[in-house]
Amino acid sequence: MHTDTERCVRAVRSKDARFDGVFFTAVRTTRIYCRPSCPVAPPKPENMEFHPSAASCQRAGFRACKRCRPDTSPGSPQWNVRADAVARAMRLIQDGVVDREGVPGLARRLGWSTRQIERQLLAELGAGPLALARAQRAQTARILVETTPMPLGEVAFAAGFSSIRTFNETVREVFALTPGELRARAARPAARRAPASGAITLRLPFRAPLEPSNLFGHLAATAVPGVEEWRDGAYRRTLNLPYGHGVVALAPRADHIACRLSLTDPRDLTHAISRCRRLLDLDADPVAVDERLRADPLLAPLVDAAPGRRVPGSVDPAEFAVRAVLGQQVSTAAARTHAARLVVTHGTPVDDPEGGLTHLFPEPGALAALDPETLALPRSRRATLLTLVRALADGSLPLGPADDREEARARLLALPGFGPWTTEIIAMRALGDPDAFLPGDLGVRRATEGLGLPATPAALTARAAHWRPWRAYAVQYLWATDTHPINHLPS
Repeated sequence: MHTDTERCVRAVRSKDARFDGVFFTAVRTTRIYCRPSCPVAPPKPENMEFHPSAASCQRAGFRACKRCRPDTSPGSPQWNVRADAVARAMRLIQDGVVDREGVPGLARRLGWSTRQIERQLLAELGAGPLALARAQRAQTARILVETTPMPLGEVAFAAGFSSIRTFNETVREVFALTPGELRARAARPAARRAPASGAITLRLPFRAPLEPSNLFGHLAATAVPGVEEWRDGAYRRTLNLPYGHGVVALAPRADHIACRLSLTDPRDLTHAISRCRRLLDLDADPVAVDERLRADPLLAPLVDAAPGRRVPGSVDPAEFAVRAVLGQQVSTAAARTHAARLVVTHGTPVDDPEGGLTHLFPEPGALAALDPETLALPRSRRATLLTLVRALADGSLPLGPADDREEARARLLALPGFGPWTTEIIAMRALGDPDAFLPGDLGVRRATEGLGLPATPAALTARAAHWRPWRAYAVQYLWATDTHPINHLPS
């Protein structure tokens, strides 16, 4: 996109927010970079240059605009769609892997050499993994400086910087302000009175439109007691994070998602934000999705009635895989009950002064040694669950943001008790595959009967070829024809 100068200039002149995060506009005369929808008067075309990432702009010597704050743009939607190594690398960098494990750790997860990663990312994004991680650290630092009373020295290390000097230099270079000036400029007394628990309040941006009913309805209707809840108009849940645990509350607003994070270790902020964005599918491009689905005359009325549906994701792929097995051939209520029993018996207790959350969902290692006789499940389902958690615990079934989706599908299908439905629902919600499809799902079959779409899975799959690569979103629109609670915001 950033190489198509004419198209980029048109987007900047029209202040088209759909392209925020897709490319960035750098102005040669002011040495400032902006998002395409920046509200200031657009510069002359000859003074513009376009970059594929904020890190590329910073590497070229530009600083962030104080008006449009380009570092807060939604992430590029292409990293969700693409399954190549560059996209997988970007998902890992967003997860904070470079901060925790360095570039060698990133290379190890991808099965590449560090030199290959540097070359590929530099060619496509104009910046290497260190520069991309540095830009992300700067954004995390800005959030902590502006929204918490944390001492600036602690902010530096919480954001992932190796020294206070590097933190000061980076903030000054990226924002043209010192950390102290950045905090003073925010001028938010509420932040100074933040509770000692370290709660952080921020806004999660998205590309409009966003239809929250099925997104939050699904999360609330399938919530596991003790781990998730709907309270005071927000979806709340516990998070198991690299340095500790946390509790997040997410509430839909007109132009953003209100997010409140309570973390035991602020170094987990970047990772927690990344998980929340994946959970709510906030980096999606709803205009592109709806345009493709609207081309089908039978889907068009559904899209027009509630455009901008998202695919509910997951904060932990392993957790969702376990819950998918527990939900095989049972009702939503029964699946919640089975999961709640595992949580009480094997989950880690946590404190939640603001609500009713009690546990972290148990990790695969804690479930691998459980006694199958304690499970109130059919014998075949017990075997399926134990095989799954043992494969997750020993690493033979990786389900992370960097793992190949097709390889993960093949490994899942090789496990006993895994059929197309379980595999595809995991691909859709745990792996974030926007093209995952469930032609045999009961809710999908009911919708196709009412709409006049093909009834058999094979015929429906053939018809759905026109919906690619957005078949997971088509499933959301088909599910929404039912009156099931997953399709409605709780009152």
